[in-house]
Amino acid sequence: MTFPANFQFSQSNLQDYVECARRFELRYLQKLKWPAVETEPIAEREYHMRQGAAFHHLIQQYLMGVPAEAISQTAKENPLREWWERFLRSDILSSLPSQCYPEISLSTPIGSYRLLAKYDLIAIEPGQKAMIVDWKTALKRPKREDLARRMQTLVYPYVLAQAGTQLNGGQPLQPEQIEMIYWFAEEPKRPERFAYDAFQLTQDEQVLDHLIEEISTRTVFDLTPDERKCRFCVYRSLCRRGVEAGDFEEKEDLEAESGFDLDFNFDQIAEVEF
Repeated sequence: MTFPANFQFSQSNLQDYVECARRFELRYLQKLKWPAVETEPIAEREYHMRQGAAFHHLIQQYLMGVPAEAISQTAKENPLREWWERFLRSDILSSLPSQCYPEISLSTPIGSYRLLAKYDLIAIEPGQKAMIVDWKTALKRPKREDLARRMQTLVYPYVLAQAGTQLNGGQPLQPEQIEMIYWFAEEPKRPERFAYDAFQLTQDEQVLDHLIEEISTRTVFDLTPDERKCRFCVYRSLCRRGVEAGDFEEKEDLEAESGFDLDFNFDQIAEVEF
């Protein structure tokens, strides 16, 4: 199979690749829909995903100026109501720069392809600092070292550093001005923060260049040697790696945005300036 020249990379498909090359091939190259669930119980998983999506929408409305009292009237069910009340009681927004860009997408070229990032929130004080905030509603909090290894932690600051000029008063963002924050609805007082710098940007660029080159020139996409990951993969029965799905309470990154669709409208995506 010839790798598509217009393929668009993101933290989602890169994460799939590093976890299982075969999953990447089935999902993004063959675009195979497989009648299996990612986790069980199905009803609880779907309810949690809907609540997570609703939570992201509530925060977006709030950051766009809708009064908290009006928003609160729509958050009637738990865990959504609990998450929303924790968000309002937390001091996360008071520690952020004043210029907020919720649900914004940025794009930058990398090699012969494009790297895309869809952010929950970018908050910027032009010329001083830029903070990325990602709202997490998963029941299980990942370890810091696991978060540090995730493609999201690598891709988001890198893309912002490369494509955030127009958000920074027309000036290039310095890597040292960027910070990545994960805010957990289940543990609102313990956000996880990752600083950024020029050394990290150079390392990330090397990793991304190598990874994208490897993917785009690969002809055989092997199954992951770690069969524990197969419990949370819809293709496990196709790959003969079991039938039963994993427990959704055990999956650390079960988020409403985990099924992120790469069907972008490029007219609405900021791009790095040359």
